[in-house]
Amino acid sequence: MTSTDDALANGEPQGVPTGVDETPPVPAKKQTDWWGEAKAIFWLILAVLAFHSFVAKPFYIPSESMMPGLLKGDRLVVSKFPYGWSWVSPSFHVLPPLHGRLLGRMPERGDVVIVTPKGQTSDYIKRVIGLPGDTLEMIDGQLFINGKAVKRERRGDSMIPVDPNVPCDDATGGFREPEKDGKTYCRLPIVRETLPNGRSYDTIDLGHTEVDDFAKQVIPAGHVWLMGDNRDRSADSRVPSENLGLGGPVPWENLGGRAEFITFSYDGSSSYWNPISWFSALRGGRAGTSLHPAEAK
Repeated sequence: MTSTDDALANGEPQGVPTGVDETPPVPAKKQTDWWGEAKAIFWLILAVLAFHSFVAKPFYIPSESMMPGLLKGDRLVVSKFPYGWSWVSPSFHVLPPLHGRLLGRMPERGDVVIVTPKGQTSDYIKRVIGLPGDTLEMIDGQLFINGKAVKRERRGDSMIPVDPNVPCDDATGGFREPEKDGKTYCRLPIVRETLPNGRSYDTIDLGHTEVDDFAKQVIPAGHVWLMGDNRDRSADSRVPSENLGLGGPVPWENLGGRAEFITFSYDGSSSYWNPISWFSALRGGRAGTSLHPAEAK
């Protein structure tokens, strides 16, 4: 009998040497590249910051100063490029105040903008009313631009649902009013203003207050005059800096961008620890609302 026959007789596979382990080797466990992971996270964060600084960023409305168009709790998109870039463009205001803008362009009357007040790092949101060279004056709530009265039209009251973000107390200046649907609303008197360029928007007029009058102001070169739509409850260019206002005309390099549209809105009833409340607290009908003023036809 040959050696091959011996192997078959012994039950050994033909052609396979005896005594050899056929189990494939286990590959070594790949070590995590922590340095590579850190670099990837760094570049991701840098890309997000760059986008927020130079293209667009989200913004949260923290007060009632731009009612009725904007409510506390609204989230919106602010584009960074319409006016060029300046020291306030980065997401975090880490640059020292610098004059001028890169590829700068003046806003239009009626634009809603975010602004960093002089000497501060927080952002406000207001409407552009006056441009360089304009002469502005306000008498008993009537705004004058270059000697001409801005058109004002009394409209029906705005009925805004009362919620934790719009409590309709002294801050909003309105008053509560129950309706047939069982809800409570904040009734606010609306006056529609139309600027000389034909752009119009709604304001709230609560009657005479101390900010309803200011003497003639000539807007210097490179500055703008900003006001809130909730005219009697807005710390804007009419209000001194020591009272947390803008303290007069604002350098255009302090403008951080233009408000474009509302993405979503919270009524203030959500709880951080209750994800279900994140959805129940959403205000309906506000997503996608444009923040550009109406244009004359």
